[in-house]
Amino acid sequence: MAALAWLLIPFAAAVGAAVWAVWASRKPSGFGDAEGVAGYEAFRAAMERPHHHERSREESAA
Repeated sequence: MAALAWLLIPFAAAVGAAVWAVWASRKPSGFGDAEGVAGYEAFRAAMERPHHHERSREESAA
């Protein structure tokens, strides 16, 4: 019975590895390249704009 228990451990690992391989090789869904790049550009543009609290800090220093 102990040998059966020791055989179940690698069997469970092999099943887990197979499930992970199927999950990892699935077709990605969601954003394509063009949508991802457009989203990144929008993010960069938003980060480059001066924020309200930065403007008020500059006005109070002047």
